[in-house]
Amino acid sequence: MHIHPSTFSFLAHLKENNNREWFLANKAAHDTAHQNVKDFIAALIQQLATVDRFITTDIPVSKCIFRIYRDTRFSKDKTPYKTWFGAGISVAGRKLNGPEYYLHLEPNNSFIAGGYWRPEKEHLAAIRQEIDYNGDQFKQILQAPSFIQHCTLNTEDTLKKAPVGYDSDHPDIAFLKLKSYTVSKALKDSDLVEAQAISTIMPFIHAMYDFKLFLHQALDEG
Repeated sequence: MHIHPSTFSFLAHLKENNNREWFLANKAAHDTAHQNVKDFIAALIQQLATVDRFITTDIPVSKCIFRIYRDTRFSKDKTPYKTWFGAGISVAGRKLNGPEYYLHLEPNNSFIAGGYWRPEKEHLAAIRQEIDYNGDQFKQILQAPSFIQHCTLNTEDTLKKAPVGYDSDHPDIAFLKLKSYTVSKALKDSDLVEAQAISTIMPFIHAMYDFKLFLHQALDEG
């Protein structure tokens, strides 16, 4: 199972023609691309379920894929459509308040990610407490050879000062200041259009799995 080159071609053309008239005229191309993404996510879920006990094979794909329509109500950018396909994969689809996977499909900017983006207040406190208590375990995960080879900890979403309750000289302060706990791996278009695209992705899943499990552990989830 793979992403068809025509799916990336549709997204590239949409970026150049991001208006309702063009989209309606090319609705058939969108529907074909959208179905390709649905089929790909369905196949990926089946593989994820063999690795991750928090993923089940009966997750509805329709609940995972994000709508292509942009919410422009509070944005200066009034272009009506996203120029990518995205899917949040968890037992609650894209709406889980917890650790999940995310696949982003965009010409020359695709990636696979795992973790917890912007945890709610109580969850964020629990993750920080887990790092405080088990910092050595957390750092061992980040220093594992497979993690270093395949994953990047995303550190852009961070506080400027130490969070309440932690000293600025805490040995793990850089991790405690994070507002999101996610890791990612960039994917080339060529990775995704090849016949064995999911087999190419799965080593990244294996590499980030211990990181995701650490977050589940912090939340007292199995």
